[in-house]
Amino acid sequence: MGSETLSMSSLASQICNHVASIFAKPTDPHPPPLDLMVTTLTSTAAQNGRVFLYGVGREGLMLKALCMRLSHLGISTHFVFDMTAPPITSNDLLIASAGPGGFSTVDALCSLARSHGATVLLLTAQPETGSCVKHASVVCYVPAQTMADDKGDGDGEEEKSRPLLPMGSVYEGALFVLFEMVVYKFFVNADMQAL
Repeated sequence: MGSETLSMSSLASQICNHVASIFAKPTDPHPPPLDLMVTTLTSTAAQNGRVFLYGVGREGLMLKALCMRLSHLGISTHFVFDMTAPPITSNDLLIASAGPGGFSTVDALCSLARSHGATVLLLTAQPETGSCVKHASVVCYVPAQTMADDKGDGDGEEEKSRPLLPMGSVYEGALFVLFEMVVYKFFVNADMQAL
């Protein structure tokens, strides 16, 4: 049982280190995604705007988690296509994710939000080539592997055929960590303003 625990601990450490390495990569010429997200969310909240979130698949699950966390912070949030989501307006913000650069639904929603005057913050690993970028007001570059650029290369020396984090897991894990950093920054800012 002890070696099993060590093995699990070692694997967890490798996965966490892999995701953490994403945030050490340069994002030039794009500003760091954490700064962009905090600034854009703060600006929207200051205008009493609402935050709408959307993503597909596991990216969508990460955005649903952020939606709940922002709601806990007192920000009016809605996940697109939820029954209670109101129409988006010009004071609002849409945060959407298209890791590989574009999905037809994300493209359409970003375009619709822009046509209503909303700010569109796009999270992507493909800021130069993705179809969604043309609809974004703000592009947050998250330099992580997505399903679209999964080559099947392993992360470990002994298992080159089986990657540690396959498909879009690196990007999705990076989104989760990024969103937790955003929430942390909001807590710190709220504590600073209370002083």
